[in-house]
Amino acid sequence: MSTAYYALFHLAARNCADTLIGSSKAGRSRHAWAEVYRALAHGAAKAACGDRAVIARFPPPIVAFADAFVELQAKRHMADYDPYAVFEKSAVSVHIDVAERVMRNFATAPAKDRCAFASWLLFRNPIRR
Repeated sequence: MSTAYYALFHLAARNCADTLIGSSKAGRSRHAWAEVYRALAHGAAKAACGDRAVIARFPPPIVAFADAFVELQAKRHMADYDPYAVFEKSAVSVHIDVAERVMRNFATAPAKDRCAFASWLLFRNPIRR
């Protein structure tokens, strides 16, 4: 479960850094890119992804990513912190497949929407909806 969730988390962090600092290694500050990458917080990202009123305004690939992010973070917490949690191999495979699919589809969202999503994840202000 952790692997599926962290794949989504690191894609979100990379998207934030790539869209705000730049995706070309030659044209960006390595330090600035790493700072933005590390700025994404798990709890804040979950809250932002779970804010249905805002997420619903994004295109379907981002909505699906946000939904999977919330679900897989909950599953990861269960797997990592509940000593009685048991996951069938088939269920874990399904979650890995979901993570792979939403990651592939996320890349098809328009760049302007991926940038807006990065901004929402990092600078979320519920007062400004």
